[in-house]
Amino acid sequence: MKVLVTGGSGFLGLEICRQLTARGEVVSSLGRRPSGALERLGVHQHLGDLADADAVSRAVAGCDAVVHNAALAGVSGPPRPYWATNVVGTRHVIGQCRAHRVRTLLYTSTASVVFRPGGLEGVAESLPPVPRHLAAYPATKARAEALVLAAHGPELATVSLRPHIVWGPGDPHFAPALVRAVRAGRLLMPGDGGNLVDTTHVRTAAHAHLLALDRLRRSPDTVGGRAYFIGQDDPRPLREITRHFLRAAGVDARWCSVPPRLATVGAAVGDTLLRAARSPRTHALSRFLVAELLHPHWFDLTAARRDLGFEPPIGFDAGVAELAPPAPNDSEETPCRKPTTPSVPS
Repeated sequence: MKVLVTGGSGFLGLEICRQLTARGEVVSSLGRRPSGALERLGVHQHLGDLADADAVSRAVAGCDAVVHNAALAGVSGPPRPYWATNVVGTRHVIGQCRAHRVRTLLYTSTASVVFRPGGLEGVAESLPPVPRHLAAYPATKARAEALVLAAHGPELATVSLRPHIVWGPGDPHFAPALVRAVRAGRLLMPGDGGNLVDTTHVRTAAHAHLLALDRLRRSPDTVGGRAYFIGQDDPRPLREITRHFLRAAGVDARWCSVPPRLATVGAAVGDTLLRAARSPRTHALSRFLVAELLHPHWFDLTAARRDLGFEPPIGFDAGVAELAPPAPNDSEETPCRKPTTPSVPS
């Protein structure tokens, strides 16, 4: 099978390419920069931007299936760049799949498409869409997912996966953002960190993509036109998750709680100032980020188990053990001063 992975040089995209090539598929990638890791895997690389329909056409031509994984991710910033990559780019992928008679399209969405203030606890895919998102990233990902699912039909079978907080060895997003947020041995975060959050190891996320790709090719009427939550199915307190990731990075930091109301007001002010300044920053303090740090978000994975045969191939604890040995100090938190929060795409 000839499979194109958009964003194949990214963190998750590279693992998808790795697992596809390991089982003998002919894999190509569309990205904006060449990748030595993809070259070593033998993946053919098309260089181009999703916003360029001709570049997408050249990459899609001759493929049997497309895994549309590329996206602009962030927690803040103006809508236009997100729209150009996440929505216009997805339209180009759908259009070129049809033009080149590709029969299978798998979309990498995010659980954040349904996130709302107050959080999500054990929700299933039947949860209705959010009337209004807190940031451009989840808003444009939701729009792109809707386009992909609406495109499902006899000529093009489509499905969407919603992994959440993808991490693992080489993670360039979540753990590094936490490390950057540590000041003088303190991690200043909104709330007490007791909110339960599920995450997705990068091997788990890639494994789910291969399962969905195979099931979509074999039984398009069963899974086609549907979205599925993907995760470890092991929600943990955010405080515990951050402790594990920081220690794996060799950082022993104390959790310092910022009052939720103060953090929320500060984020609202930050959003307003960024809009007024027309700032392009995608990882600044925002209402979306603070809401995700304050509230629970974990999901019912029954549908993925039933329809895709999904089970996480690696547990949370085993995944953390792969990162690095833990630091010895397990001290309690001390009072904190200046509110600083990490900034990561979810």
